[in-house]
This record gives sequence, C-alpha cells and structure tokens, in this order.
Amino acid sequence: MSITRRSFLTTAALAAVATEVDAATGMPMRTLGSTGQKVSLLSFGAGSRWLMYKTPDKAIPALERALAAGVNYVDSAASYGDGQSEQWIGQMLKTRKKDFFLVTKIGGNRTYDDAMRIIERSLKNLGVSQVDLMHIHALGNEDDLAKIEAPNGQMKAMLQAKEQKMCRFIGVASHQNPQVLKAALERHPFDSTQMALNIAQIGNAAPSAKAGQGQTGASGFEAVAMPVALQKKMGLTAMKIFAQEKLLGRAAPEMLIRYSMSLPVAATTIGMPQLEHVDFNINVAKNFKPLSKEEMLTLPKSVSAQMRASLDRFFSDHVDA
Repeated sequence: MSITRRSFLTTAALAAVATEVDAATGMPMRTLGSTGQKVSLLSFGAGSRWLMYKTPDKAIPALERALAAGVNYVDSAASYGDGQSEQWIGQMLKTRKKDFFLVTKIGGNRTYDDAMRIIERSLKNLGVSQVDLMHIHALGNEDDLAKIEAPNGQMKAMLQAKEQKMCRFIGVASHQNPQVLKAALERHPFDSTQMALNIAQIGNAAPSAKAGQGQTGASGFEAVAMPVALQKKMGLTAMKIFAQEKLLGRAAPEMLIRYSMSLPVAATTIGMPQLEHVDFNINVAKNFKPLSKEEMLTLPKSVSAQMRASLDRFFSDHVDA
C-alpha cells in the first residue's frame, strides 16, 4: 500500500477534529479505533522509565498523578522489570477501583504454552481477571512472526485469551520492522496496534531490499504499517516518540510530542521518570494543538540520514525491559 506524506498530513488533520475534551479533567480524548473506547491523548508508559522511580512508594504516586489529571490509558508489559511494572499497578489496584484502560504486552518465546503462562502471570501480577487490551510485545523480523503464527504459536494463545475473556481486545506492538508489522496487521484480526512514530521514523512507501532482515529498523512505520491499521480501523497508539531520548535536542520536547499527537493516533505513550515530566506532558496534552502541515514536513528534516541509519541499527535489536 502506497501513501504520500501529503495524504498523511490530511489524515492527521482529521484526527485532530475527532478529538474531544473531557469536561471533568480537560484531557483530550480520542476513540481507539473500532474498539469504541475513549482513551486519553497522553498514555502513561509504565515501562523502563517508570521503573526508574525504583520503589512503589515513589512510582505509584506518579501514576496516580497522571490518572487524576485525566490520563486513562496505562501501558505495561510482562517483561517490564520482569513483572515489576505489573506488580506495582496491581498494588495500586488493591486500594482503588480500576477506572482506566489497562494494557499489557506479552512476549516470551512465542509458543502457545509460554504465552499462556505469561498471560496467567500477568493477570496475577495485576490482580485482575481481565485486562482491557493485550498486545503481542516487540514483534521483530519475519522469523519472529513465523513463530507467532505457527500452529502452536503465540497467536493461538492471544485469540484464546480474548475468547476466554482474559482480555477484551488483542493487538501487536513493534518498533523494529515496519514491513513485518504490516504483514501481521494484514493477516490477523487485531483490534489494536502500537508502533514507533516520531520525526525520525517516517520512512517511505518503498520497502528496503533488506526489509526481511530487520535492517529497515523503524524507519517506515508511518508510511508502511500505519496505513494498514487505519484502513482496518484498528486502534492505533504511538511509542518511541523520543527514540529512547536520541531525538532530544533535534527539536523541543513539546514539538516531538505534538508531532506524534498530530498523527491519526488515539494515544501517545510516553515514559515519565520524574514528576516534572508527568506535569510537563500533561500540560502539552491539555493544551494540544495539531502541528501545521509545514511543521509536519519540516520537523523530520532536522534528522540527518546518518542518524536515521543509526536509529535503524539501534531499534533492530532493541529490547523493551
């Protein structure tokens, strides 16, 4: 599927029109694709940056601060701190009602048995019988997808988890290879997907000769994988908007955030290792204004071809933990 930057900018403008503001909190809300769920434009990333708080007595207040401000999409994973992120969320849920959209991601060795084991552990860690959304974590190269799609692969476990109401929706997340994610989205009935979307990783519609080897990195997610999600009306969320901080300095943090939020995503997931970050990101979200077409075209030009290649190499084997 070919798509131009011009058509993306038009779609992004439409996404801004579809934004509603929650009257109670002032937080912009968007619909997560065909799930019909209203989620906050800013998503709380409960990954490595949240784990930097070191202890739950510091981490949980940061999450509660975001929730009080209207953030209602909380993004965790079984591998974050080997379950620590999920356990902290579970600890918080012991004393408060779950009134937010809870997401976790499942990795492992991609077999059915291992996926079911991890799913059961995640539900136990979180202290719930069902999460709202469960993503396949960190889809990699073609071999990785083949393992997931095998007769006794992870895809079988994901479908069963949804059927057995261990989760309401299923999806897939990837920051490594846009061509492989595109194939996965085309082949399977996912409700949602999460991908790397930032000023450096816009890519182009033409696949690289090495696409199957994972060497395209995340460069083409916006042009290659995102159109499939939109066509199939999947929920779409952005991640890696700072590219693990590697884009800081190329543009102001606010502009990096607004770039991703100006795309047709429902939510933008950001790790917030300090309370100041929580406050700053909430302020950006609540005062969000879509970037102009000129800004959407100009910002990516601040990233050199050499840096794009470096990011490709970095994300080709980067592991979320």
